[in-house]
Amino acid sequence: MQLTIFTDYGLRSLMYLAAQPDRICSVREISEHYGISRNHLVKVVHRLAQLGLIHSRKGKGGGIQLAKPPEKFLLGNLVRQLEPNMNLVECFNQNTNTCKVVSACQLKYYLFEANESFIQTLNRHTLADAVTDKTLFLAVSRPE
Repeated sequence: MQLTIFTDYGLRSLMYLAAQPDRICSVREISEHYGISRNHLVKVVHRLAQLGLIHSRKGKGGGIQLAKPPEKFLLGNLVRQLEPNMNLVECFNQNTNTCKVVSACQLKYYLFEANESFIQTLNRHTLADAVTDKTLFLAVSRPE
């Protein structure tokens, strides 16, 4: 399984904000820090705001900030919110499934269990855990 770029950028943005919880940061600052597309990041940040994960302020002195302390964000819940679907195989989506062996196949149950274990493992950690050394995190996450 691979998370989408959207989820990757969302998590990186949240980690950046978690490393500086008392600062209001700009989308431009984050995109330059990671060397990623500002236009794409704007869409990601918009979704983060819609989900209530960040507060967004427009205008002079505006920017984005975490909606709550980083210790309150469980990583698995963040992935589940950001990832459009966690369908590992076609049969996970009953609306579009055309697999002919679905009624006799047991694999889907094992994959579903693995998917849930993935989220549960991530939920043992918070956003704060992902950036324990804030100074080091900000230093090494810059593009070269």
